[in-house]
Amino acid sequence: MESIFNPWPWYVSGPLIALVMALLLYFGKTFGMSSNLKTLCTIGGAGKFSNFFKFDWKEKSWNLIVVVGAIIGGYIATHYLSNDSITDLNPNTIKELKEMGFTNSGATLVPNEIFGVEAAGSAKGLILLIVGGFLVGFGTRYAGGCTSGHAISGLSSLQKPSLIAVIGFFIGGLLMANFILPLIF
Repeated sequence: MESIFNPWPWYVSGPLIALVMALLLYFGKTFGMSSNLKTLCTIGGAGKFSNFFKFDWKEKSWNLIVVVGAIIGGYIATHYLSNDSITDLNPNTIKELKEMGFTNSGATLVPNEIFGVEAAGSAKGLILLIVGGFLVGFGTRYAGGCTSGHAISGLSSLQKPSLIAVIGFFIGGLLMANFILPLIF
């Protein structure tokens, strides 16, 4: 029997995601993290600077529960449900990552060489974070939503634009991982 500290298997987590999406569809709601950022910016007064942020944020305030849930859930998962196991990566992937300079592939959820405090303090790391953040923000706005919104909410409600966006996300991820990332590192 699997320990509670191992990641939940697909046959548990998948139906739970489907249940949440069915409830959201039933109540006529959509889900996505980028819409929460837009709501937070509006609450903070961004509507004074851009018409994009001029909307009644109170209609979307229910969605801020997603942000609170992500923070609390991340804390609980990290501190109480994590077994500190190393991600089981393909040996070829580990070899390729080591050739690019990634020393602890699979030991952390995100590579310290990109997201660690030392990396963010370097000129290269700071540029990568700023350019990456800009591209994610631009892409999210251009695509009309983020990966979670399109891949989970949009696809579950059979939206064709979400299917196109998700295909674009996968193509972009493949291009980044196989062609651009090796050039950067």
